Amino acid sequence: MSESKAKILIVDDDDDQVAAVRVILESRQYEVVSASGPEAGYSVLKEEDPDLIILDMMMGGKGAGFLFSRQVRKMDEFKNIPILMITGMRTQTGFFFPGKDKDPKWLPVDEFAEKPLEPKELLKRVESLLAKARG
Repeated sequence: MSESKAKILIVDDDDDQVAAVRVILESRQYEVVSASGPEAGYSVLKEEDPDLIILDMMMGGKGAGFLFSRQVRKMDEFKNIPILMITGMRTQTGFFFPGKDKDPKWLPVDEFAEKPLEPKELLKRVESLLAKARG
């Protein structure tokens, strides 16, 4: 599969954010599927078998993305799919993760970024994660 044909799953309850990210990704010929929350995310994950997941941390007013990432890592068939977690939590709460942005046990994602992510930066991270996943 060529890099430009990779399938990306966006799990985010913010329709405007999903639409914006979709436009950016589709401009590079990525196939984009989406889910508006964790429950739908599990269904789409199983149906579509994406190459990458872009995941919002805060959904439904809670850290549902955090729990979603942990569940995905427990599923044998999906545990190696790269996950890019994006969040507006730092802007909304002033909280940020000191030191490393991620911990493989506590926050099992491959990369962590703050919203809004500039289009060029989003594409750079997506391309990097897909390249690493393909070895």
